[in-house]
Amino acid sequence: MSSKLPLLDALAQGVLVLDGAMGTQIYERGVLYSSCFEELNVTRPELVKKVHEDYLRAGAQIIETNTFGANAMRLEKHALSPRVRELNLAGVKIAREAAPGAYVLGAIGPSGYFLGEASQDDLDTVRGALAEQAAALVEGHVDGLIVETMRQTGEVLVAIDAAKKAANGKIPVFAAVSLDPAGKMADGTDAAEIAARMRDAGADVIGVNCSDGPMNVLSAVERMMEVGVPILAVPNAGLPHRVDDRLVYVSTPEYFGLYARRMFKLGVRVVGGCCGTTPEHIKRVAASARMAGATAVDATDMHDEGAASDSRVTIASGLSPTRFAEKSSLSSKIGKRFVFSVEVNPPIGLDPAKAVAAAKMLKAGGVDVINIADGARAQARMGNLAMAARIERDVGVETILHVCGRDRNLLGTLAHLLAAHDLGVRNLVIITGDPPKIGDFPDATPVYDLDSIGILKLAARLNHGVDPGGKSIGGVTSFMLATGGEPAALNYEREIARLEVKKRAGAELVMTQPVYDPATLEKFLKDIEPLKLPVLVGILPLASHRNAEFLHNEVPGMSVPSAVRERMRKAGGGANGRKEGVAIAREMLAAVRDRVAGAYIMPPLEKYELALEVMDGFMGECGARARVAE
Repeated sequence: MSSKLPLLDALAQGVLVLDGAMGTQIYERGVLYSSCFEELNVTRPELVKKVHEDYLRAGAQIIETNTFGANAMRLEKHALSPRVRELNLAGVKIAREAAPGAYVLGAIGPSGYFLGEASQDDLDTVRGALAEQAAALVEGHVDGLIVETMRQTGEVLVAIDAAKKAANGKIPVFAAVSLDPAGKMADGTDAAEIAARMRDAGADVIGVNCSDGPMNVLSAVERMMEVGVPILAVPNAGLPHRVDDRLVYVSTPEYFGLYARRMFKLGVRVVGGCCGTTPEHIKRVAASARMAGATAVDATDMHDEGAASDSRVTIASGLSPTRFAEKSSLSSKIGKRFVFSVEVNPPIGLDPAKAVAAAKMLKAGGVDVINIADGARAQARMGNLAMAARIERDVGVETILHVCGRDRNLLGTLAHLLAAHDLGVRNLVIITGDPPKIGDFPDATPVYDLDSIGILKLAARLNHGVDPGGKSIGGVTSFMLATGGEPAALNYEREIARLEVKKRAGAELVMTQPVYDPATLEKFLKDIEPLKLPVLVGILPLASHRNAEFLHNEVPGMSVPSAVRERMRKAGGGANGRKEGVAIAREMLAAVRDRVAGAYIMPPLEKYELALEVMDGFMGECGARARVAE
């Protein structure tokens, strides 16, 4: 556990995924609701551990101990009050064994004692019971405590007090309340007020759980965002319905994932699931978290069946991996001459003639390789593998195939890569992919079995001759593996850390987002020097002032300096604006050409001739410089 960041530090770096319902999963495994679920920590630990493992495989980075009702007051109805310490310690032990690389929160639920108009004696009784439980959880070495599903204002405050004293400043305390459909506690305290009171009581992270489903929880946490501490949201899977003597929750995993994205976009730092949620619900939350910038936690690599293990795998017997310089024409040029790549997207619809003609023009102009996006902007485009095969066959120029995790599950991605290799496509740039909600088909279901790191690991294993299950594929693939980088990322430290993980996963080349500030790129290049990865700098010639403002204000990871935007404003629109955009791109390229392996040019609005204008004069000069170096 010492290798992990402290829990609050991890939250400061990105969002985290909490697990889903424990009680529902135990019930689905045949244990009656009338049973004491916490006693299963001793009588059936393997069942509890399996629930934890299922959530970890789904992408959970934090799991809660099976101790929700393990306080003396709730255990009394099962005649188990003397076993508080035993059951809580057992719960922590099971969670630790299931998830040595994840964070473990010690779960503390309500006392079961209806407070209402509680006297001080009532509150002291509850405080004592919860303090006993909290002390046992801390003794078991949890990463934090979570006080949850509290409906009574007085009870949540004494629970936080008990947890804080047990934690003694060494671990954080999370606190979550359950609100009615109007967003109020049992005594009428509203969401904003209870949030402030939980913060003032000392809770390090506050939020809402249960509360009749994602819509109500989103509405409640929206009113909590101003309290100044991280927020968590842990909704039910909607309201339960009884079907054939079983309780069924109606919120689908897809619906749950949609609300998870909204919560992360709002600024919620931890999202998980409460009653009725399953590993499928948490899998959708994890996919949303990856898009929002999830903090890397060891548990993902250890338990995600889709993310193949570290790329440093044993080569299949009798095979040898292909050397980098021998993988493709592009890889043979990296480090020997300045290379140019230009993006040509597949057509919307059936006719690829324009894209093929563009590739021919670019090849004649000296472009080394054509980039082909994978479902760019979530529109109805031809599959990029077919486009790549067509261009390589009809134009005779090499391509780089973008591969994203949005549209294919693990098996689909595996099949896609094997097909690409058979068709002769050797260069891949691996990305996570835009969610379909931003495109023309917002009702399409995103998959995200694998994010960019998971796909890199998968492709790296194929380069070693083995599939995700470790079986030989009868040969080795020869993919040159590129990945994306954002020099102007809002969470810059996380971006650098993710590139380190991508390098370990198998990345061999970095292709950056468009950059307009040489100082920004220089800092990025300096910070990734230890990775020893060649870089293709992203160049996107601005088409107009409006285009510059859109990129700066609307596109994550893009930053257009005010001086550049002012130049575009003065240039005006039309041809003058495009000319100024090309001039700015050429200046950027000239400023950094000695620091990068090449350029990745993204012509705006399919104006491919602008790419050649940016390159004009650089081809001969870069070639001459390469010959001198040789």
